[in-house]
Amino acid sequence: MEAMNDDLAALRARIDRTNELLTRMLAEVAKTPSTHAIFVDAGYLYAATGRLVAGTEDRRAFDLDAEGLIEALIDKARQIFADSRLLRVYWYDGARRRIHTAEQQTIAELPDVKVRLGNLNANNQQKGVDSLIRTDLESLARHRAISDAALLGGDEDLVSAVEAAQGYGARVHLWGIEAPEGRNQAEPLLWEVDSQRTLDLEFFKPYVSRRTAPAYEAGTTRPTREDVRFVGAQIAAKWLSSRGREALVELLPGHPYLPGSVDQDLLVEAEGMLQYSLRGQADLRRALRDGFWEHLQTQY
Repeated sequence: MEAMNDDLAALRARIDRTNELLTRMLAEVAKTPSTHAIFVDAGYLYAATGRLVAGTEDRRAFDLDAEGLIEALIDKARQIFADSRLLRVYWYDGARRRIHTAEQQTIAELPDVKVRLGNLNANNQQKGVDSLIRTDLESLARHRAISDAALLGGDEDLVSAVEAAQGYGARVHLWGIEAPEGRNQAEPLLWEVDSQRTLDLEFFKPYVSRRTAPAYEAGTTRPTREDVRFVGAQIAAKWLSSRGREALVELLPGHPYLPGSVDQDLLVEAEGMLQYSLRGQADLRRALRDGFWEHLQTQY
């Protein structure tokens, strides 16, 4: 009987010790703040804000105050996740050969911001960005580095990233940008996330400004079609030198049309070289494109 009492006493002591350890563990967990991160698909951001505020998706046509906008996104997250701390902002964009542009380098130098670069093809389409988002979301969720993720994007390919993060217990909150017409986010993505929020025109307006066309003196002599064709060939030579034959192969199937971003770059550079505005000059614009294409085709 005495031996049984001793065993019961020892058992109670072990239970009390276990309860004490559990209580201490729960207290430590309670003191550990939840953590959130912001994931920005810059391709979606530029296209949607440009269309909303400036009326165009062409990045060359407007300026974006990325630093100010990132601060606004951080502040918005601070309001939504009031009892959580920010891990960092992840900024996903595309670049030729994954080499930072001056703008991307400036963003990368901001505090609490991590820039991830996918590739950019000849049509200025991002490649590999969705997989980068999935990798980061999944890894951070798996290691319990975040409890909540604010995802600013709209591509259906992001569904797998959302599912991967949720599989490890993280909650994913989709942030969208107001669309002038219809939707700019895929429905399957809207179905998978834990919550949705749309940021409106007033939110983005302070950070987007439309660029004005360069002004040239009214007395400037109108160039001939041959002058403009020659400038087009010069620009094509520079374009090919900087982007390589791989980009040329991607561009050729679209002949005689140029992707909007390439056409806009061609126009702006030609106007600078000619010191003459080609806006509203349909015949000269055609000559410019002809010169550009003729040079590229001789190199293929």
